[in-house]
Amino acid sequence: MTIPTRKLSAAGPVVGALGLGAMGMSDMYGPADESQSIATLHAALDAGMNLIDTADFYGSGHNELLISRALRERRRDEVVLSVKFGSRKHPDGSFQPAPYDVSAVAVRDRLAQSLRRLNTDYIDIYRPSRLNPDVPIEETVGALREMQEAGYIRHIGLSEVGEESIRRAAAVATISDVQIEYSLLSRGPEQALLPTLRELGIGLTAYGVLSRGLLSGHWTVDRALGSKDFRAALPRFNGANLAANLKLVEELGRVARELAATTSQVAIAWVAAQGDDIVPLVGARRVDRLEESLGALDVRLTPEHLTRIEAAIPAGAAAGGRYMDQQLHLLDSER
Repeated sequence: MTIPTRKLSAAGPVVGALGLGAMGMSDMYGPADESQSIATLHAALDAGMNLIDTADFYGSGHNELLISRALRERRRDEVVLSVKFGSRKHPDGSFQPAPYDVSAVAVRDRLAQSLRRLNTDYIDIYRPSRLNPDVPIEETVGALREMQEAGYIRHIGLSEVGEESIRRAAAVATISDVQIEYSLLSRGPEQALLPTLRELGIGLTAYGVLSRGLLSGHWTVDRALGSKDFRAALPRFNGANLAANLKLVEELGRVARELAATTSQVAIAWVAAQGDDIVPLVGARRVDRLEESLGALDVRLTPEHLTRIEAAIPAGAAAGGRYMDQQLHLLDSER
C-alpha cells in the first residue's frame, strides 16, 4: 500500500497524507506494548506514512530510543522525523511547570541529545513544543536557523503558536509547518491561525484529530482511565462534559455508517478535507488501529457530507476545554 503525499509548505518536505504521532507509545496514555509499537511503526512506514512525530520528553527519551530501534533496519531517507523540545520533566516522569526551556543554549543542547538517541546525523523537522514568553521567539528560531545552516536539521517547525508569533518567526527563518490540535471538537485554528499560515505559505500538521480518542467511536462513558493516563484530568473526559461529547460522537457515527466507514475514519477524513496544506497525525499504538486510520484515506466526503458532519458537530459544540484552564493560559496559540 502506498498512500498519497502532501507537501508541507513550498520549502517543506514531501510527506504521506497521514502522519504517525508516537507519543502514546511511551507516555501520557498509560502502558503500551513495545513490540506492538515497533510493529505499528514498521506498518506505517510500509504504507507510506513517512512522517513520524515525537518529542525528546515523551517518556523522558524513551520514545526517541524506541523509534531508533524501529528504524535500525530502515533507510534514513525513508522517514521524516519531526521532533519537539522544550518541555521539562522530573525523574518520576511528571512534567515540571512552565516556563519551557527554549533558549538558544537549550536548542543546541537538546538537539545534541535527540540526535544521539535517534542515532541520526540530522532531524528533518525540529520545533519548540511551546513558547516561553521570557525568551523572544527570534532567539529560539535564530538558534534553529543556525543548526539548520550547520546541517543538523533540515526544516524548522513551530507548535501551539499564535498569529503574531508565526509572523515574527517567519521574519527570521523559513518555517515548514505549525503543529496544533485540530479536530471536529477543536476548531480554534480556523479563526486566525489557518488564514495566517496560508498567507505565509506554511503547512499545518494537526494533532489530536480524534480528540485523544473521544472521536474514535470506541470510547464509552464508563471507560476507566489509569493513574498514568493524563486524559483523566482533561475537562472533556469528565462527568457531564464526557456524556455531552459522546452524544456528538453518536451523531457523527450516523453519518459514518451511511458512508460505510467508521467514526474515526470520518473524523480523520474531515480534517484532511480542510485543505491539502494540512497533514493529520494519528496516534495509533497498534497495527489494527493504524489500519483503521489508513482507511480514512478512502473516505470521500462530498459537500453534502461535509454539511451533515458540520450539523452533527458544529464549531464550538465541544463540552469542556481541550486542556485544563491553567494549561490553556500558557499556550501562545490561545492568547
